[in-house]
Amino acid sequence: MPEAPPEILFLRTMHPLIEAAFAGRFTVHRLAEAADPEARLTEIGARIRGLCVGGQVDAALMDRLPNLEIIANFGVGYDAVDAVEAHRRGIVVTNTPDVLTDEVADLAVGLVLATLRRLPQADRYLRAGHWPKAPFPLTASLRERRVGILGLGRIGRAIARRLESFGVEIDYHGRRPQADVPYAYHDSLIGLARAVHILIVVAPGGAGTKSLVDAPVLQALGPEGILVNVARGSLVDEAALIAALRTGTILGAGLDVFENEPHVPADLAALDNTVLLPHVGSASEHTRAAMAQLVVDNVVSWFEGRGPLTPVAETPWSPHA
Repeated sequence: MPEAPPEILFLRTMHPLIEAAFAGRFTVHRLAEAADPEARLTEIGARIRGLCVGGQVDAALMDRLPNLEIIANFGVGYDAVDAVEAHRRGIVVTNTPDVLTDEVADLAVGLVLATLRRLPQADRYLRAGHWPKAPFPLTASLRERRVGILGLGRIGRAIARRLESFGVEIDYHGRRPQADVPYAYHDSLIGLARAVHILIVVAPGGAGTKSLVDAPVLQALGPEGILVNVARGSLVDEAALIAALRTGTILGAGLDVFENEPHVPADLAALDNTVLLPHVGSASEHTRAAMAQLVVDNVVSWFEGRGPLTPVAETPWSPHA
């Protein structure tokens, strides 16, 4: 008698490519479609061996899934998954690095330009019929600006490479200096902010980086400064940022992420010196399909006995383990 296919749980609706690839290969349970999700989880929890997510996975959920083997995260950032706890339980966690690097880097550079040159504001100005009455006000420029990158990982490096073509100087801050890059390293974030005109946040989220960009950092960035965040909203003290934007402590901000997504503070949305996007850094059809394929490849590889393709640092895997 053939072995029953592994049972996989989706906490929310997943990309159609994942749905199509899993059909016939796995038994898939969709918690978001259950009339009573709690009762459904109690019913199937012990049978679940794989979990596909794009949100929170904590110890309490792992308790409900005692035979869980793999958590496949749809996204490069996995701060919502308690990977340390997963490792303690022998569960591997995977994410989707590399495939979204270029897309997010492209958007980060676009957000820098849109914020500096006030492109959405200029668009609104034209549509409102103001141009025949007076030219749009002059804006700041990327010329003679120094850019600081917080977090020189895959995406940070891709952003830096793109910005090199604009002829700007690039500095960075991270846990340690990197010998293979030509950029100036700062051993403190406040030192980086003080040295640059534009601060781009690309560091991982999580408890260790919460509110890393706070009032003193914004003060150091200064009245000509621009903050761009394409990482996680948790890295920026949102109340301090609103105050800095209101008072002219910094010039402007371009944000793709927020502390309490999808809810954005009305005080932030009301400010005209911001460009605000609904977390669309990797949201192209091409890149989301590539991310979905990597989720599929990780799960298939795991259940075929070949191990995960992209395990996260907290859950390293070796075929000899």
